[in-house]
Amino acid sequence: MQAVDQAVLSAVRDWLVAGESCWLATIVATYGSSPRPVGSLLACKSDGTLVGSLSGGCVEDDLIEKLIAGELVTDAPQLLKYGLAPEDTEKLGLPCGGHLHVVVEPLAPRHAPTFENIVDRLDQRACITRSVRLAAGADMTVAEVEDFAPLALHEAPGTEPVLEQTYGPRRQLFLIGAGMVSRYLAEMAQALDYDVTVCDPREDMLAQWAVPGVRTLCAMPDDAVMAHADDPRSAIIALTHDPRIDDMGLMAALDSRAWYVGAMGSSRTSAKRRERLAELDLSPEQIDRLHAPVGLPIGSKTPPEIAIAILAELTALTAQQQAMAAASGPPERATATR
Repeated sequence: MQAVDQAVLSAVRDWLVAGESCWLATIVATYGSSPRPVGSLLACKSDGTLVGSLSGGCVEDDLIEKLIAGELVTDAPQLLKYGLAPEDTEKLGLPCGGHLHVVVEPLAPRHAPTFENIVDRLDQRACITRSVRLAAGADMTVAEVEDFAPLALHEAPGTEPVLEQTYGPRRQLFLIGAGMVSRYLAEMAQALDYDVTVCDPREDMLAQWAVPGVRTLCAMPDDAVMAHADDPRSAIIALTHDPRIDDMGLMAALDSRAWYVGAMGSSRTSAKRRERLAELDLSPEQIDRLHAPVGLPIGSKTPPEIAIAILAELTALTAQQQAMAAASGPPERATATR
């Protein structure tokens, strides 16, 4: 989940808890080029307040026009299709041949507990699935799930359409060590919409940290990993060059659910690290999870070059995972519970 979409869900929760009604818009399908991917969110209130994004702004403007004109539904979800007519492309600024489908749901204060549950689950870095029967806006259920799944709009003939969307935590980059490489890596990763956490037990190193928007933890890395990064949306990278710190964090990381574990160092340093980890009773399978030397082999030497190599590897592996997930087809529907 991107930061903007998590902000949308938090805003919806806050509005509903305050007793205000609103609308939640979700991109459920795209064809051709699209400014935002399927699953992107936007919320709006009757006073025109907007949070989130569906396009470069023109689709948002159209929603506000419909809101002011009283054309947005108030009793059940509504499916809007943009880009089907040639005039849509010119009016909305959509790329040539591109169009998108958006489900707009009216939400009332009675839905506040659902969105409180969703935001709480995301704060715990866990996933939750929300299912909505499009013909009956009040029929909304949620279910806690173990992993993220792509959005699905079930429209089988003779059945009531159901929108099923899993919200998961933002991708997290958990860095062990508050050094120079971590600084460049944190700055660049935030530009790629990572939620960045830096852990270092050395108070003097954290005292010099000056990257805004990054969560810092002065703690032993093994405890911090299990408390803050034991989930499939986290990547953990050890960067201190101090085995007393890095190895402790890696022991926990390689036993965690993190999807990626890396460590900085030369090939020789990495080989010695693997030997130490084996002596600490980690299994060969766990040690095989370690990406070390970390990053793509692009000949990087300087801290910013190393940061680029690491993010390039994360980007490539993420793309591979997404391609494999798309090739395997949509998952089976989860059983929703209240």
